[in-house]
Amino acid sequence: MPLRLVVRDIALFERPVRFARPFRFGAVTINAAQQVFVRVEIEVEGGRRAVGASAELLASKWFDKRPHLSPENTVVELRRSLSIARELYLGHSAFASAFALHAACITGQIEACAREDIPPLAAAFGPAEIDKAVLDALLRAAEVNFFDGMAGNVAGIDARLSPDLSGEDIVSFLSRGRRVDRLAVRHTVGLDDRIEGRGGVADPRENSGARYFKLKLGGNPDADGARLAAIGSELAALPCDYKVTLDANEQYADLDALTALVERLDRDAALRPIASKLLYIEQPMPRDVTRHSPLGSLASRDFIIDEADDSYDASVAARALGYRGISSKSCKGLYKSMINAVRAAKWSGEGGKFFITGEDLTCQAGLAVQQDLALGALIGVSHAERNGHHYVDGFAGAPLTEAQAFRSAHPDLYTGEGENIRLAIHDGDLLTGSLTAPGFASSVHPDWPALAPLKEATPRTP
Repeated sequence: MPLRLVVRDIALFERPVRFARPFRFGAVTINAAQQVFVRVEIEVEGGRRAVGASAELLASKWFDKRPHLSPENTVVELRRSLSIARELYLGHSAFASAFALHAACITGQIEACAREDIPPLAAAFGPAEIDKAVLDALLRAAEVNFFDGMAGNVAGIDARLSPDLSGEDIVSFLSRGRRVDRLAVRHTVGLDDRIEGRGGVADPRENSGARYFKLKLGGNPDADGARLAAIGSELAALPCDYKVTLDANEQYADLDALTALVERLDRDAALRPIASKLLYIEQPMPRDVTRHSPLGSLASRDFIIDEADDSYDASVAARALGYRGISSKSCKGLYKSMINAVRAAKWSGEGGKFFITGEDLTCQAGLAVQQDLALGALIGVSHAERNGHHYVDGFAGAPLTEAQAFRSAHPDLYTGEGENIRLAIHDGDLLTGSLTAPGFASSVHPDWPALAPLKEATPRTP
């Protein structure tokens, strides 16, 4: 049964994270970023109080790729998204379920951000992070873990934001949810990553024994084709079966360019090691082009949207365009991921084909990766992109005591000693057993005194 709560305090913090190697995707290369932390205090009806937390990178030029904006401009948008959401959530003084609070704030959030020329995907970032922290606090107050809590719909998720579904659709899906014990890592091959030899895509010291690979595309069919052929040649030598996904991060300008790529995949023998193992192609065209471009015959290959997933009805629109799937990322909103998983199950049960995938920006060791991993493990994702362990050196930037606390509380998820504590990958998989502590997938919180307050962002006039 849903519990009702009111938010009493929201504090925002940040910490710098330096990457171990450059991560190039789309038109941007990231070498460092700030990680934001949200600390929420709630009061549950009846008087009990609890504290919850969440974390996520302020990733530049992903939520908003408009060319006239600098990477710094897009980070300012995310800071404003958080600040605007904080005021909206604190402005609700009546007790309500966690989902009702989210639903009451999300429209006002989108509208307030639009007045500052912040697009919907970036606007949703603030509520996404606050919602995770609120849910963590709620589960702690209820003394229940994430999987059991969601099976009982402790957050009170209903169909008010998804009128194509019924409340029974949602409750039935959640009640059937079961934690998967293992979730495979999908290893990302960025546009600057080494392909051949030592340190290349087939080196187990580099890919952590992964059986799934996510290959970034640059938007040029010829250049991408040549690069995929080289990657396929390396992956074909793996001692195990493998699968791949392709991600263009909106770099294919239109359907003509995308058609050229698909034709190469269908006809070029050099691409057979990739084409024969391909699961789906992710967000090939810009989000604005996507909305007006039915895939038509291209839909013989499975496509999913990611950056175009900026509203509760985005998956409905994508399905009508010929897309078969949609990504789950907790930074886009965990409730939206759950609603999309309900749709995928319902539509597939009615004879169609629609699926939800696990994607990632760079979920860092600690709260971010654990909460996103738990979300995927709940909604039925079997493999997920995981970038934090690859592009960042363990708990980079975190105090040693914080890393040790996570290592002690979650020994199935982390390995190493001292300053060398990092994500533990077991034969290409992450284990989820220790995510069942009361709260949202974590027994511990960050070292709050070691964090700096989130920098203020000046409201922007379009």
